[in-house]
Amino acid sequence: MSVPRISKEDLKQRLDAGDPPVIIDLRLKYPFEHSTVTLPGALRFSPDHIDASQLARDRDIVVYDSDPGELVSERIAEDLRRRGYRVSVLQGGIGDWVTAKLPTASKPSPQPAATAGAPKA
Repeated sequence: MSVPRISKEDLKQRLDAGDPPVIIDLRLKYPFEHSTVTLPGALRFSPDHIDASQLARDRDIVVYDSDPGELVSERIAEDLRRRGYRVSVLQGGIGDWVTAKLPTASKPSPQPAATAGAPKA
């Protein structure tokens, strides 16, 4: 089954037109945690656990990850399409989006773990 793709330009146009799809960030744990940006309005789901009960079947869904080949997104999109969802994959993932200097939302940066015995601030 072939999964449709959406270009960053088409997604940006939909966001600007006030017709946003549900956007899902499917980056693996390390790339997600070590980034300070997401796409505007994106929901975060672990690729290992998609809670489809939170998704409406009557809305378009766009999934993205950090892999230029969209491997994770494609796998999840195929599964969601089999279950009746209208889903497409963002071509080039978040990397192409950021490189094109398209709008992003901020998220907290990773915090170093506290060291045992270190004084508390």
